[in-house]
Amino acid sequence: MTLQSQNVTYAVRGTTLVHDISIDVIPGQVTAILGPNGAGKSTLLKLLSGEMAPTSGHVMQGGRFVGEMSALQLAQQRAVMPQATSMTFPFVVRDVVALGRAPFRKQSSRRQDNDLVDQAISLADIGHLADRAYPALSGGEKQRVHLARALVQLWGMDNLAEPALTGRGDRYLLLDEPTSGLDVSHQHALLSIARREARDRGAGVLMILHDFNQVTTYADQVAILHRGALVAFGAVSAVMTPAMLSEVFAHPIRAIADPAGGVVLVSQAPNQAF
Repeated sequence: MTLQSQNVTYAVRGTTLVHDISIDVIPGQVTAILGPNGAGKSTLLKLLSGEMAPTSGHVMQGGRFVGEMSALQLAQQRAVMPQATSMTFPFVVRDVVALGRAPFRKQSSRRQDNDLVDQAISLADIGHLADRAYPALSGGEKQRVHLARALVQLWGMDNLAEPALTGRGDRYLLLDEPTSGLDVSHQHALLSIARREARDRGAGVLMILHDFNQVTTYADQVAILHRGALVAFGAVSAVMTPAMLSEVFAHPIRAIADPAGGVVLVSQAPNQAF
């Protein structure tokens, strides 16, 4: 079972934002979306999450049309960390994280919810912020709060000692520019968490990234978008080539040997020769 777009197109007011895109988000793997500004990355993620309906084509999750699933069914099977979240009410951080448990309130107890919230807060490194007012946080701190909120939703009932409530099928974690506003340490911590959710829990992870080397380090497959179209999709090693990236981003990219092993993709100044 996968989360997949099938020849998905989305147009608004005569402008096509994504055109005829087909990709698969596979449980147990990390899929990255990469592309220049305005390429349609966030639009595609919103279509895959069910937040928006395609103009044509279909989005399928676990063999079902996403458009035919209820909001509760979607919430129990996929968690979304958006690029930006507007929340002006003076909720404390712990309460914001706990919002991720809302789809499971009829199945889990308050104690169980609190245990999962504690785990997510610790994992996201926001324990010192738990009683702070959310609106007073920095942008990077808010990002980590919403990572924790998404995690407690993604975990569903799987962390709880009630086997009859587990086994809900594939789950998906969708992250829209999750490293935005984070320092380097927290960027890699967040991406490592996403990687572990795929590897250890079998989640299908989709994330929009801008850093080439984060894609090569943390993703299994990558979709490259340009002007609303899918120009490449496949294994990271096959797609992330200097030639492909230089063409799509209209800027020279080269690969250099990493002394620790592997290669590093770097952007060159225009006056540098390959």
